[in-house]
Amino acid sequence: MTILVDETEGVRTITLNRPDRKNALTVEMQEALIRALHDASSDPACRVVVLAGAGDAFCSGLDLASLQGMNDKTEAEHTADAARISAMFRTMYELPKPTIAAVQGLALAGGTGLATMCDFTLAVPEAKFGYTEARIGFVPALVSAYLILQIGEKRARDLLLTGRLFAAEEAFRLGLVTEIVEPVALLSRVAEIAKTLVANSPESMRATKALLAAQNKAWLDAALEASMKANAEARCTHDFKEGVAAFLEKRKPVWG
Repeated sequence: MTILVDETEGVRTITLNRPDRKNALTVEMQEALIRALHDASSDPACRVVVLAGAGDAFCSGLDLASLQGMNDKTEAEHTADAARISAMFRTMYELPKPTIAAVQGLALAGGTGLATMCDFTLAVPEAKFGYTEARIGFVPALVSAYLILQIGEKRARDLLLTGRLFAAEEAFRLGLVTEIVEPVALLSRVAEIAKTLVANSPESMRATKALLAAQNKAWLDAALEASMKANAEARCTHDFKEGVAAFLEKRKPVWG
């Protein structure tokens, strides 16, 4: 299974489970994650959600190998793809239960988005992050809205335009990571935070998260609408097709 779900004492852990592909997100994984998040949201027994990755990576973003067939997709299919990814991110961002990301390794592109939009993001010192879409001719559209909310436009421009990797220490300084934790202590620290949250009023935390989400709703609605359009349009460009091909063929891209 590409998504594993386990629950102990009110803490539901959702694990991305494609370690051989660095937990790269396929369509099936995106749909499974959305279902798992909705299940967590509606189940009163679930008080806290932990998002983790199997193996040595958290999530390397979209599975580029699965994008090879994109050239044959219609505009409507590209739009549906963008809408599904947007729903995945927004479901995570607006989940009424507290969320904790346990980042034990690489978190790239959409993987960086998933990790950093959790309420708490714990990362090991060796973890690497990056909005690397520009490297393959894609547009970091959907993640950009959340990134701007978190760190502001100027610093977001740096990360999005350069596509550079950055370490856990910089992510912490930017406010994208809550704590840096040694690998041997990562799971115990996650459990410690989760225990604190489980002891709190679930209704109070739900109301607090709803209040915070409502403050940005109008702006986020407009930003995501534009982002979905940009995401779908980017898939039809020469640079994106060339970037994906170059990545899969392990060569440098030749931009148009």
